[in-house]
Amino acid sequence: MMSSAHAVRHGAIMAGRWQVLDAESPKGNDVAVTPRPGTRRGEPRSGAQRHEDELLHLLYEQHAGPLLMFVSRLTGGDMQRAEDIVQETLLRAWRNAHKLGVNGETSLRPWLVTVARRIAIDEFRSESARVTETYDRDLEAFPTTDETDRVLGMMTVVDALRALSDAHREILVETYFRGRSVPEAAQALGLPLGTAKSRVYYALRALRTALEERGVTR
Repeated sequence: MMSSAHAVRHGAIMAGRWQVLDAESPKGNDVAVTPRPGTRRGEPRSGAQRHEDELLHLLYEQHAGPLLMFVSRLTGGDMQRAEDIVQETLLRAWRNAHKLGVNGETSLRPWLVTVARRIAIDEFRSESARVTETYDRDLEAFPTTDETDRVLGMMTVVDALRALSDAHREILVETYFRGRSVPEAAQALGLPLGTAKSRVYYALRALRTALEERGVTR
């Protein structure tokens, strides 16, 4: 698994590699936009086409790096697969920009995280199906649909917990993951009971916000 710093650097490289340039741009080492049907190569693009290119630039610039760090956890550190999922996710946002109201001020992160997670789940199921067609006798070794959703859901919760403060994380670990009552957690952590109760409340609120940012709305 790559470190966060490595992931950020990789995300920056990835965003640059996918940069969309004018066909006449002197920077010829990046990926150029494929001309739309009916548009000849070298022909000046319309204002609408330039706007779409700028929008795609904006999506990659704002979301590619953070989204890559999230998706890489779902792929177990497989960066090639993570990059493919991020690219497909951002392209879907670009294609649906008019429905999503994409602009420089709109936060798309929850929508992007939800779509990326669904793509990851679909790819996991598809790969499992291809393998089981060849190795039928090993069918029981592969996760079921419910198990896949459960595992990926837990990974999302763990990722959200990491975003919390130490104080909020430890009180939730004691009360929800170790099954202790609030008084028991207060005693284990050396906290006054009133402080423990207040901390549980604010920790749950912080966790809910962190999960919403990762596309979990229920």
